[in-house]
Amino acid sequence: MGLVTITPEAMPGGRPPSDERARAWCAQLEAGDILYFPQTPIAIPQNDLAFLLGQQQTDSSLHKNIAYKPNADKLSGVDTKTADAAAVTRLQSIMRNYSQAVVRFLTGFLSPYHADWRLDYASFRPQEEQGRDLPLRRRNDLLHTDAFPTRPTYGARILRFFNNIHPARTRDWVVGDPFSKVVHEFSPAQIAPRPDSSTSRAAKSLGRAVGLGAAIPSIKRSPYDDFMMRFHNFLKENPKFQAESPKYPWQFPSGSSWMVYTDAVPHAVLAGQYALEQTFLVSPDALVAPETSPLKVLEGIAGTRLI
Repeated sequence: MGLVTITPEAMPGGRPPSDERARAWCAQLEAGDILYFPQTPIAIPQNDLAFLLGQQQTDSSLHKNIAYKPNADKLSGVDTKTADAAAVTRLQSIMRNYSQAVVRFLTGFLSPYHADWRLDYASFRPQEEQGRDLPLRRRNDLLHTDAFPTRPTYGARILRFFNNIHPARTRDWVVGDPFSKVVHEFSPAQIAPRPDSSTSRAAKSLGRAVGLGAAIPSIKRSPYDDFMMRFHNFLKENPKFQAESPKYPWQFPSGSSWMVYTDAVPHAVLAGQYALEQTFLVSPDALVAPETSPLKVLEGIAGTRLI
């Protein structure tokens, strides 16, 4: 895993990369690299930036961020105690335009994906990350891999594109060792609930293979999704992992962008304020190196299909 810097010279005249170059960048992402743009390729009007920088959620215990749902064109997480209707409408318009701009850029930049990805939420993160008082499982400053408690991916990978829009400060991350290494070292019985009569054969196989003391149920989620959610929680709740796992720091300057598969790269945000993000769910069929995906890693461990 490493940081791959993408400069404007990589796309002369703003033209999309060749298919060969796009596949190579996809492969680097899938292997766990972070693709980093020192100068963001996403144009955000100055008046929109000024509006975003003027926003501040008053109660950080309620929401980690403001979410925009592109497929429904709706916002959630807005502090209705302070936001007036005009401000909410303006924020919705800015988030809509940001989401569409990221989609346009990545449609060309990651051309192997765009025919087989699902557009997920975008988010605006106005809070200072350092020292936030959040419940353990919602903390951003603890190393974790991503999984969605209410939106199972069924093997699709979680690709996230970030923008640091703070006018001066860096956004400070640390990342850990790749999923394939961490999952073999940290997959104890605590991840599993008590046995359940609805547990599938695949979930039982995975539970046995990673040494879980009980099988993983597949209620509402595939065995893969259930494991990924429990693994996310376990990493945040595991003091040994948090204290002893290797950590590699990265600081993303003001005006930069980066993207990474957060389902496979353990990551944490230690400091920073004002960021935008767009998430994509990339189908297993679109991957250029599917053998590196968390799904294939876990299926290799379990010896059976997990979706």
